[in-house]
Amino acid sequence: MIDAKKFWTNRFSEHTKETGRYLRYIFNGHIAFAMLFFVSALAYYYQQWLTRLPENFPTAVIVGVAFGLLASYSPVRTLLKEPDLVFLLPAEAQLGHYFKRCLYYSYFVQLYTVLLVGAALGPLFFASFPERGTQYYLMLLIVILVLKVWNMLANWWMLKERNPQTRMIDMGIRILLNVVIFYFLAAGELIFAGIVTILLFAAMMYNYSISRKKAGLAWDVLVDKDQARMRTFYRIANMFTDVPHLKNRIKKRHWLVRIVTGPIPYKQGRSFDYLYRITFIRSSDYLGMYIRLIVIGGIAMYYVPNLWVKSAFALLFLYLTAFQMMTLWSHHRTIAWMDIYPLKKEWKEKALLDWLLQLMLFQTFLFGLMFIIQWNLTGLVLVWIGGGLFSYLFIHGYVKQKLT
Repeated sequence: MIDAKKFWTNRFSEHTKETGRYLRYIFNGHIAFAMLFFVSALAYYYQQWLTRLPENFPTAVIVGVAFGLLASYSPVRTLLKEPDLVFLLPAEAQLGHYFKRCLYYSYFVQLYTVLLVGAALGPLFFASFPERGTQYYLMLLIVILVLKVWNMLANWWMLKERNPQTRMIDMGIRILLNVVIFYFLAAGELIFAGIVTILLFAAMMYNYSISRKKAGLAWDVLVDKDQARMRTFYRIANMFTDVPHLKNRIKKRHWLVRIVTGPIPYKQGRSFDYLYRITFIRSSDYLGMYIRLIVIGGIAMYYVPNLWVKSAFALLFLYLTAFQMMTLWSHHRTIAWMDIYPLKKEWKEKALLDWLLQLMLFQTFLFGLMFIIQWNLTGLVLVWIGGGLFSYLFIHGYVKQKLT
């Protein structure tokens, strides 16, 4: 006999300890400061942009898509593990209270996204529809909370369906209905919003009828879904610290490897130069993070009008890049042959510092191109000189000190 409440308490305690340990690394002082600066600057220029908002700006479409996706994305965290397929499957009938608590936890842990998106789109909504008032916008947020419950129940019922194509079609239909509902609500078309809400409720009841016909839970689907979400969390945490649970995927990318390793001479002292370059290119984390930071930084610099804030964003994203790429130093620490080969530690340190400096200088060059597009030669010179100087001092100051 399994005590479902006690089992939930133990499993939830293990989950919070596991995630909390990595969250401390993710939201450390460096990242918190960078995020505070980034969000503060965006909020200031967002408010400035709202004062010049065009009359025909598609606010209803943006609110409909954002709120519709927010309500539709309501996954259920079951906290199940692979051994549960063997040991808990016979006791499925005794785990009703456990899965109820999974639903409660999944719902409340996602409420922060409603607060964040609601706070972000609130000024845009009030600027576009000042006559609606605060109460109308609060009504929209309440509708999100209600429809999120509906979508979460629909997702839970559809987890009994093993056919992934059927689940995908169901999700697509519900996303469309949710987006249309919030579009009509934002546009003030309450009658049409009510009609589409009835259609969404009918789709939800159809999901319930399908689940009633299934004999039991699809445990393998539940475990796969939960493990996929944990892998996503581990990949994010792996950008800040070593995650032993994560199995990195390796991609060949032959042409990129040839480009970055071609100039390296075939010498014993350059072994780590070759290693760090192919690790950066072929690993599933570093290259993607590097490109994302360049793209996000470039977009921020393009739309921010002030020259000095543009330059500050360039330095901020250079800092974030170097801070994230520092984990290359410990990427291969569990491989024994790294200590067996006759390779000096000085070679390893120099190889990483040189590679990080090259990455930062290339990123500085790309950020400078944003000023060429806007034909701002002062900003171009400022970012290229300032970014190059910052990159050199940061690599040979902060990073070198952390490696020793």
